[in-house]
Amino acid sequence: MKQAVVTIKYEEEKLNAIKQYMGKKDADFESELNDVLGKMYEKYVPQAVREYIESRGDVPAAIKKSNKNAVRNNEDVGQSE
Repeated sequence: MKQAVVTIKYEEEKLNAIKQYMGKKDADFESELNDVLGKMYEKYVPQAVREYIESRGDVPAAIKKSNKNAVRNNEDVGQSE
């Protein structure tokens, strides 16, 4: 899928602190942001729309993986009821 660039404004001192402490835990800033965006996608985009987009075959693997996990979690909840 074609990638887009996201630009936001955030307080520089806070951003520097985030990056500093992420570095101490060997966390990747861009990877973490991608995870957050994937969660927002799952939260706000209706399931039918996500399925349509995925059926086109051009969805990043990280989003596909998180969607499959969400479906599994929902199935697990349904089975325990």
